[in-house]
Amino acid sequence: MKNKRIPALLLALLLTLLVGCSGKTAASETAKTEETTAPQTEATSPEEPAEEPIEEPAEAPFRYVHDPRDNPEAMKDIVENPDAIYGFSPSPDSDRLASYVDFDWSDPEVVENGRQERIAYHESLDTLYDMLFQLRDEGKSIEEMARAVSTERNRLRLAAYTDNPEGLAAVKKSNLEKYGHEDGPTPDELYEKYGSWELVIQKAFGTNPGMDACLGLYDDYYDLYAELGMIA
Repeated sequence: MKNKRIPALLLALLLTLLVGCSGKTAASETAKTEETTAPQTEATSPEEPAEEPIEEPAEAPFRYVHDPRDNPEAMKDIVENPDAIYGFSPSPDSDRLASYVDFDWSDPEVVENGRQERIAYHESLDTLYDMLFQLRDEGKSIEEMARAVSTERNRLRLAAYTDNPEGLAAVKKSNLEKYGHEDGPTPDELYEKYGSWELVIQKAFGTNPGMDACLGLYDDYYDLYAELGMIA
């Protein structure tokens, strides 16, 4: 039979109960024994080894499946940034995103707020498809459709920042610096830039791949960049 170890304090208590009927002297001796032996036994009993602190493995940096560095349209607006949540932040030399350089791209809360606003903006562009089909069904010309869609695109872009005054100020500043007005490019400016109303319509459904890369959305819209000819 295996010998079971009895804790020192419990052993002292058992001894007290066993000799209690032997009279005061025995009880007194037992008490002395408890006083002298119990602490000693406790002191000499082996202590459990202290647990070694478990080191959490370092979190691997975020990586996209499709590398934004392979997209010239993306990289003209952003730079690699190891401190940024998604590895990229706006370039101070960008025509479109320089206004966002001062945002703290290493702050998870700041970036997540921007990410959610960007997602909402992308989703809002779905309404442009409904508008386009409705205008087509009404017999509108390509030019009329392009003007309506591009104007609505500008409105949706600003509306995405309704709850973010800082972001709204940044996008208006960017528009002002590039186009000379805060609302975004006019249909006529877009026509002059692209040379056809068909392209104006197509560009209305586009997106800035650099900003998507800064906000963790590059893989989500990679197929769209390919459709727009941004990927070689």
